[in-house]
Amino acid sequence: MINKPLLVFLTFLFCANFSLNAQKVIHILPLGNVSNDITKVIENAVLKFYGYKCVVKPKVPYTKDILADSKTRYEASRILAKYKSKENLLIITDKDIAFKKGDIKEYGIFGLGYRPGSTCVISTFRIKKNVSLNVFNERLKKICLHEIGHNLGLNHCTSGNSKCMMNDAKGTIKQVDREEIYFCNTCSQILGK
Repeated sequence: MINKPLLVFLTFLFCANFSLNAQKVIHILPLGNVSNDITKVIENAVLKFYGYKCVVKPKVPYTKDILADSKTRYEASRILAKYKSKENLLIITDKDIAFKKGDIKEYGIFGLGYRPGSTCVISTFRIKKNVSLNVFNERLKKICLHEIGHNLGLNHCTSGNSKCMMNDAKGTIKQVDREEIYFCNTCSQILGK
């Protein structure tokens, strides 16, 4: 017969193990030549902001099937379709990415995420030109957390709060630079944060 203190302790261990296994995980898939420093910045930002553990997958090479029609950059929607996963997956690349927006066949973007969904892609190409490492890292964090926000079901923010990370960048890095690593009350309430 098991004594009561031992039973309480075993129940605690089971519950603690269950909650650890139930923790949300974001898988990071480097596409092409992405440095370990970049994946580490993403891992830390995701853990700090969302509380999700990250697992970095082995790098995958570029393939012709994900090229945009111009063959000069990669099509974000093709990347998402090719690597679509039931796991929560953040694909990071150093190449330029684009997608079709209205009449524009190849509209250059920072990232794209299914909403809701489990897969998003982020490019460092447009956020690294002529900036310090600190500015680059801040941009990288905001864009990754923004695209994960889409995966979690958030639309672009319509609260009018220019500091919220869920604002639509509208093709300009200036909006990303104005934002903070933070969700406004409206976006936080939708996520239950």
